[in-house]
Amino acid sequence: MSKWEMVRLGDAATFINGYAFKPEDWVTEGLPIIRIQNLTGSSDVINYYNKPCDTRYMVDNGDILISWSASLGVYEWTQEKALLNQHIFKVVFNKLQYDKRFFMYIIDQKLSEMSAVTHGSTMKHITKKYFDAIIIPLPPLETQQKIADVLDRASALIEKRKAQIEKLDLLIKSQFIEMFGSVHQNNVYPYTPIKTFTKVVSGGTPERDTESYWENGTIRWVKTTELRNSKLSDTEEKITQKGLENSSAKIVPPETILIAMYGQGKTRGMTALLTVEATTNQACACILPCKDINQKFLWHYLMLSYDKLRNMAKGGNQPNLNGDMIKNFNVLMPPFSLQTQFADFVNQVEAQKSLLQQSLEKLELNYKSLMQKCFRGDLF
Repeated sequence: MSKWEMVRLGDAATFINGYAFKPEDWVTEGLPIIRIQNLTGSSDVINYYNKPCDTRYMVDNGDILISWSASLGVYEWTQEKALLNQHIFKVVFNKLQYDKRFFMYIIDQKLSEMSAVTHGSTMKHITKKYFDAIIIPLPPLETQQKIADVLDRASALIEKRKAQIEKLDLLIKSQFIEMFGSVHQNNVYPYTPIKTFTKVVSGGTPERDTESYWENGTIRWVKTTELRNSKLSDTEEKITQKGLENSSAKIVPPETILIAMYGQGKTRGMTALLTVEATTNQACACILPCKDINQKFLWHYLMLSYDKLRNMAKGGNQPNLNGDMIKNFNVLMPPFSLQTQFADFVNQVEAQKSLLQQSLEKLELNYKSLMQKCFRGDLF
């Protein structure tokens, strides 16, 4: 229990919700509109607004923003003046004295607790009443700044470890280019459509999406949001055998490559390599393993082809890929021995990456423990 005064969030600061900008008001110049996907980095598309707007929705460099719907998070805006979209709070520190860095850390901790009580079927959100009632500590300003300094250093260690992991990913990409040259302009090795050497299947959602299909499910059910160009060994949701039988989805084996065919932001074109059996809905293309190509080589080729895959999509407001596009997608086909050599190199790098990942998880665990001690007043 904290030794400091405890206050309600609603009494700590003023939280201004953004404006509900309409898509028909979006233009290509004016003030940028800050949407949740712009904060999370899931999309680099910026929409603009060039009409008069209430100054309460203006965001300046250094303002603290909190996304309270769909994706919970706290951010510092570090770009030019912009406009705030709905489902995001701008924090105005006009009530109690809070250090911005300390405030962001305490909110970051509280958001993880809030996620357990969010509600809404298609867009989870926190009600304003619940948000205002959240209790946070109010240490002296000097203590807040000391805590923020400690957590800054701990966060820096985590970011450094993440950067090391990212460098290993770049090492794999460099090795691919060194061995095979350009991904899509190669005069040494032939290109072959995926459908010529393996099957591409898709999943299917039960016609009646009843809760009984998901309660106590044991079959891993992959969603497109879980495809992040990484291996996938478990899923957020699981479906029952009855639910599977009432859909057109099929269980696919380990080593299957999944490609997201739908999805907003950066999701479309993302991949995953299954390490376990799983099933999925129609939003994913499943490239089954076969003996004619090394699956790990193919997976890395597709990751390097992310932009090309995305750009093939067709449609209006939300372009999508389809099964035929994936089946007819041309992939590089160097000799199988070279594919295997590349896969062996990847395995070595992944072993190093696994060690760094374990270290990262330990740092993150220690960081959470450190936060709890800081906010209880155990350190200062």
